[in-house]
Amino acid sequence: MESSLERFRRERERLNAVVHEQGTRTTARFFNLDGAAYREGALPAATKELLGLVASLVLRCEDCIRYHLIRCVEEGHSRQALVEAMDVALVVGGSILIPHLRRAHADLAELLGEAGAEPRP
Repeated sequence: MESSLERFRRERERLNAVVHEQGTRTTARFFNLDGAAYREGALPAATKELLGLVASLVLRCEDCIRYHLIRCVEEGHSRQALVEAMDVALVVGGSILIPHLRRAHADLAELLGEAGAEPRP
């Protein structure tokens, strides 16, 4: 059975293809800028992904939270580092983040393959 994170990845790729096919030159430029912002530079890509996760939580963008959480795990961040980063977002963003924080913790458990982790719908 496909996990919710696998479905998310597949659907994100499909929709990105639609955007690239139907978008304008401006759309392509923005997507290029977005990709460039997360490449290695003065800050390592792993740090940039962590920053993206915190910003996404504060902005309450569910797709962005999932994407950056996946990327942070791929970049090798530990559970503890991710939990501390999510705590920073909670302090900055306040209690309105709690529903997003719940889902992020569930996704993190799934990503790390933890026993008892229930994939979310």
